[in-house]
Amino acid sequence: MDEKKKNVDESWKEAVEKEKTTDKQAGDSGIPEMPAPTFSFFITTLALQAAIALGQLENPATEKKEENLPQAKFIIDTLDMLKQKTSSNLTKEEETALANILYELKMNYVSKSKEVTHDR
Repeated sequence: MDEKKKNVDESWKEAVEKEKTTDKQAGDSGIPEMPAPTFSFFITTLALQAAIALGQLENPATEKKEENLPQAKFIIDTLDMLKQKTSSNLTKEEETALANILYELKMNYVSKSKEVTHDR
């Protein structure tokens, strides 16, 4: 076997081994594994969506801060509904987190709504 072919074979073997290692870390699909779903993760995700709709964070799709108050209200109302439907089924930490998230989002929504009213 000539030296050039041997180097190619060795490079290929190294690449395959590296790919196997990556696949083990990423799962069979090649996509990194997601964290386990938890109630706290779920409400935090909704809160982030509401913050984007309130214009507090950049929209990842447009990379701009954009306000969409009806969307923000819908998400806040959804979190409020979750609070009512899960009453007495949450841990103290989950209950506190949800109450704090709702308080902050509602205060920000009211503030943004007043800004819109004053601008007209």
